[in-house]
Order: sequence, then C-alpha cells, then structure tokens
Amino acid sequence: MGYQGGRDYLTAERELHPTGTPNFDAVCFHAEQCAEKLMKALLIHMGVTPPRSHDLAVLDSLLTPVCKDWSWPTDELRHLTRAAVDFRYPGESADWKEASEALEIATRMRTKLLQLFGISPGGTVL
Repeated sequence: MGYQGGRDYLTAERELHPTGTPNFDAVCFHAEQCAEKLMKALLIHMGVTPPRSHDLAVLDSLLTPVCKDWSWPTDELRHLTRAAVDFRYPGESADWKEASEALEIATRMRTKLLQLFGISPGGTVL
C-alpha cells in the first residue's frame, strides 16, 4: 500500500516525547494527517474517490456506507479535525493534554484502519 501517513504518525509520536522542546501543535496536526490519509486510502481501496476535504466527519460519512466494519465516534473525528486546524493560526497553541489526546485518538484509529486493510499495526509503520 503506497501510504506515507506513517511518517505523520511517527512525527506526532516523536514530538509528544522529544529530547528537546516539544511541538504540541505539530503533534495535533500530524495525528490528524495520519487518520485522514488512512481514511482516504481506505476509501480509494473501497472504490470511492475521496473529496479534497480535511474534515474527518465528512470522510467518515463516505466510508461508513462502503465499509461495514468501519465506525468511529463523531466527537473524536471532530476533535482531531479541530486539532489539525485550530492550532495552525496565530494566537492558538496546543498543550500537552490536547496533543496527547489527539495522538491517542489517532493511534486507535490507525490500529482500526490498518486492521481493515489486513495489516498489523505492530509491523512496518505505514
């Protein structure tokens, strides 16, 4: 599977627990990107062309009808979407709690989405 979102996941993990100063905004952004890219990859795998949207709830609404084993709480999808967008603007900044929650949601989503592809999340990072 030609998916580069694994790099987003690794970046989010690294930035939450860096050896230097953490970048919590980057954790939020890359956590969302990991989930978004996997959702879009699964849509493509299911024969659906994903829209040019970063809204995970929109992607979920397209994925749910074509993948019977997919479902995700809308509040968590919205949380990740907001985390990726809100902290990209001046005056807004994520803290450890927001970043760790975004990564935790993305980790669970990544596990589920990889399983839907038949890929073990413990194997090669995709």
